Amino acid sequence: MGDWTFFSNHGHVLVCLASNREARLRDVANRVGITERAVQKIVRDLQKEGFLTVSKQGRCNRYRINRRKSLRHDLESHCTVGKLLTLVTRAGSQTSTEAEDAKTAPDSVTGHAATGAQPAREKPTPEKPEAAQPPSAADVRQQGSLF
Repeated sequence: MGDWTFFSNHGHVLVCLASNREARLRDVANRVGITERAVQKIVRDLQKEGFLTVSKQGRCNRYRINRRKSLRHDLESHCTVGKLLTLVTRAGSQTSTEAEDAKTAPDSVTGHAATGAQPAREKPTPEKPEAAQPPSAADVRQQGSLF
């Protein structure tokens, strides 16, 4: 795997602080893989641009993210920080069943499962078909748009 990722260090720091608003910058630096000094600079940048508010509680800092703020680049300025964090944190908190479903779901282009194998075909059963019932809430997965 290459050394690049889809998010910048600013995005990584924001995701870390969203998951733990009381995190120490040293711990954020370790999770992101950058220096504590770099995290301090990123927090200042995010604070200066209104993405983040830092408040002091005793000897600790608390971080509050402005989820209504639009992303900075023209390509994604129609999306808010809150929508981005919801997408990223939702993906990170998948249950093991959902993660397994994602691995074995057919690819939209090839029709093969993510593992590269052909999807299993169900054998027809001679039993009488059940009456069609609406899918349960667990069966219906809404795919909201990030943008």
